[in-house]
Amino acid sequence: MQPHKIASREDWLAARKWLLGKERELTHLRDRLSAERRALPWVKVDKAYLFEGPGGKQTLADLFEGRSQLVVYHFMLTPGSDHVCEGCAFLADHVDAARMHFEHADLSFAAVSRAPLSQIEPVKKRMGWRFKWVSSFDSDFNYDYRVSFTPEQIAKGETDYNYGTTPYAHVDLPGTSVFAKDGGQVFHTYSSYSRGGELLLGAFNWLDLTPKGRNETGTMNWVRRHDEYGQVPGEAGDCCQAAVSSR
Repeated sequence: MQPHKIASREDWLAARKWLLGKERELTHLRDRLSAERRALPWVKVDKAYLFEGPGGKQTLADLFEGRSQLVVYHFMLTPGSDHVCEGCAFLADHVDAARMHFEHADLSFAAVSRAPLSQIEPVKKRMGWRFKWVSSFDSDFNYDYRVSFTPEQIAKGETDYNYGTTPYAHVDLPGTSVFAKDGGQVFHTYSSYSRGGELLLGAFNWLDLTPKGRNETGTMNWVRRHDEYGQVPGEAGDCCQAAVSSR
């Protein structure tokens, strides 16, 4: 622990009440921001995308599974690579518990990666995840939603990841996209990249309450795939998401 100011209970209470005022401001600002997010215009999805799942081919509309809203997490898994992104795995660990609840509020979830299903399934089994995870290997889905880029785009600096605000480029990057279905038509309503995914990381919310906070010496540097904690000796480097963490 770093040295910290020690106060009387009365002084602590005064400081806590001051902070409560700031927390209330943030809560109300977040409420207004969420309302503005919901009010964004929608874009009709006219292109036909096909995904490969355990049960065969599925369309984007199929991923809704009878609900009217769908969140897609763009999980970084590059075809032919054995690297499983620690940051993506960290976020994915939060999904199944939340999914037990939000599916009853008309929301479905699917992870989508460019890697083929034969590469996805062993990772899913190893990590014990139960959510739907499909492959977009034979489609433009990842490219159209700006989470995958060709070597030519990267070489020319034409990736525009995170709406052009993040210069880092890679063939596959993380993100979250939201879709709605109305009258059989699918619409794209929202996408978030880079630090936008922090909203979905409940573990960070717990840590942010504590004196040490996220306890990092580099961005997410202590994060591991959950079956690797205690197995990797020495100091780790930054998580692979560190390079895209400047929102």
